[in-house]
Amino acid sequence: MNADPYAWIEKALDTVRRAHWYRSPQSIESCPGPVVKLADQRLINFASNDYLGLAGDDRLIQAAIAATKEFGTGATGSRLLSGHRDLHRQLELAIANLKQTEDALVFSSGYLANLGAIASLVGKRDLILSDKYNHSSLKNGAALSGATSLEYSHCNLEDLTAKLEQNRGRYRKCLIITDSVFSMDGDLCPLPQLLALAGQFNCMVLVDEAHATGVFGASGAGCAEHFGCTGLPLIQVGTLSKALGSLGGYVAGSAALIDFLRNRAASWIYTTALTPADTAAALEAVRIVQQEPERRVRLRQNIETFKYCAITNRQLPITNSLSPIFSFPLKDAASALTVGSKLKEMGIFAPAIRPPTVSVSRIRISLMATHELAHLQQLVEALEQVLSFE
Repeated sequence: MNADPYAWIEKALDTVRRAHWYRSPQSIESCPGPVVKLADQRLINFASNDYLGLAGDDRLIQAAIAATKEFGTGATGSRLLSGHRDLHRQLELAIANLKQTEDALVFSSGYLANLGAIASLVGKRDLILSDKYNHSSLKNGAALSGATSLEYSHCNLEDLTAKLEQNRGRYRKCLIITDSVFSMDGDLCPLPQLLALAGQFNCMVLVDEAHATGVFGASGAGCAEHFGCTGLPLIQVGTLSKALGSLGGYVAGSAALIDFLRNRAASWIYTTALTPADTAAALEAVRIVQQEPERRVRLRQNIETFKYCAITNRQLPITNSLSPIFSFPLKDAASALTVGSKLKEMGIFAPAIRPPTVSVSRIRISLMATHELAHLQQLVEALEQVLSFE
């Protein structure tokens, strides 16, 4: 047999290219910030999830350097196998304090936190109900668990109620999973109503606060705080890589939950621990989030300024988002690539988001506390030109 068993790969790539779904990374040649250098071009950066501008903050950099000098570059193994640094535990206690939960557990990424938590909490005799627009990590965690997983229409409590009425009684446990801020549309889940519904049907709730931590709530604790749901039975998952400017993920909740995950979450047990540098940077970021609420104030001001300019001055088609994420739908993937390229020519770095990430291609904009008024004005002017062109 002379057939090449790998020949299918090039054919699959050709299919991706023809659909305009092909992706390749773009090299950033500068420190994170509101303006970045990309392929020798300075661009205003609206492609970052660094909502508070902490990824380039000197205090995080110095914390990472100090931790590396003291503890080395790597954790050298899983925390159960090789022992963990006190720094890891300090970060977990700081996250629990921020989220106002009994305890927290730090993972090597937010993706791993979702995989590990969901697959540990439910199994083959259980039911998962998942928002249709949930992040890939939530959906893949559901698939990994082996539980029966059903999607409900996006933020549609009537559909969720109907599915609970039809299915809940046939399963041992039920877990409702949702993003709190949806990463591609920027809208918020109706968390208080969802928790009330979960109480009626004896369901657990896991909410991914990846795009809410540091951004929402009086102390930056996220949508649980923003909606007044602090202290309610809830499993909170999040990342350290967005508003906290570092790397890693966490689960926050009851002491019993965290103890259970330490013993059952494969993506924590069998993965090398977070590096000392990332851990120290995230710990410093949590401190800054709590002590410098003015960063959230500046971010909120930028959100409102952008909406005002876009709607009042330019009549751009945007939603009345509370989050820093704005989405501009386009007719197809090719159009999204064209608009993204034209924006880059005009000094704007904003990603074209295409299937299979989303069902409707779009340009995604994310705002940062460190954007200046001139940056927002240039963005609005560029969007008006490219969207009217399209």
